[in-house]
Amino acid sequence: MPESSHGTKPGTALTSVLGTRYPVIQGPFGGGLSTAELTVAVSEAGGLGSYGVHAMAPDRIGPLVDRIRAGTSAPFSVNLWIPRAEEERPVPDTATLTTHTDRLAAHYSGFGLTPPDLDTVNARVDFDAQVDAVLAARPPVISVVMGVPPQRLVQGARRIGAPIVGTATTVAEARALQEAGCDVVVASGSDAGGHRGSFLAPVRESLVGTFSLVPQVSDAVTVPVVAAGGIADGRGVAAALTLGADGVQVGTGFLRTEESGASPVHRTALASERAETTVLTRLFSGRPARGIANDLVRAMADAEDRVPPYPAQNNLMLPIRTKAAELGRPDLLNLWSGQSALLASGGAAGDYLAALVAGAEKALGAPL
Repeated sequence: MPESSHGTKPGTALTSVLGTRYPVIQGPFGGGLSTAELTVAVSEAGGLGSYGVHAMAPDRIGPLVDRIRAGTSAPFSVNLWIPRAEEERPVPDTATLTTHTDRLAAHYSGFGLTPPDLDTVNARVDFDAQVDAVLAARPPVISVVMGVPPQRLVQGARRIGAPIVGTATTVAEARALQEAGCDVVVASGSDAGGHRGSFLAPVRESLVGTFSLVPQVSDAVTVPVVAAGGIADGRGVAAALTLGADGVQVGTGFLRTEESGASPVHRTALASERAETTVLTRLFSGRPARGIANDLVRAMADAEDRVPPYPAQNNLMLPIRTKAAELGRPDLLNLWSGQSALLASGGAAGDYLAALVAGAEKALGAPL
């Protein structure tokens, strides 16, 4: 088996930090796609189950962590988004709001919905209160995306004994995360599904593919490096470890499993030929995210640069997305997906994790 760039057997550096059996992290999902059942299933099977709480009210975080902890004694992670003030400007007035709701008027009326008002569109979760809630809940691992964790979170994590996992889309971001005190860095290539977490440069300047990003990040930092983006089967796991990663993070593959919060229509799309074509779009949330191209994305392509930033656009689209999921309308739904969705097997999360491990061991000719 090849050694990682840090001079140890691949996986050892990561599993020793996280306390897991295997060097596999389940990517955290927001927007209702994470579930306690998925988090528990992955952790029980030897990986690191993760739950994205970035849209969750602070008073719900403690009970969630308690529920996950009741289901497993193994480590698991809670994930936060680092807020970006320059991207979270509120919609200033009703006149401006009208320009945005008019763009979506046909979809609101088609579902019998009333467009949200200014207060609803500008609603946002209190990040500082979320930090307090996470630290009070004492999850075994804390992960962040979209930026460098504030020192209050880093120091609080040290106090409760929870390693912090940061997410980088460039080498410079990886260095910044290590300097800030992150114990693990996820190198998230542009192949990855869902939201791009770039924070030091615009996303268009930070689209580095996984195969290019991982070895450069492994050379640039001394903490364990986790490869993410386009990894959905054992061959991808083996390739990432060969490139110098200490482990992998798999998102879309676990999104296809039975325990995820993905709607049936979303799961069907991930298992279809439609998943061969993905696109980065701001139309669903106001932040660039990779998903399967559908009718809404194509029809509103000229509005990509005109929709408001997160969370305003997310709040504008939430009623439409919710109804689309309920009614099985993939043409209007955010079908988040990485570029290797069709390589995943679906089924139960524990079985999928076992298949990832077995496939990697076969490719490497040695146990993980």
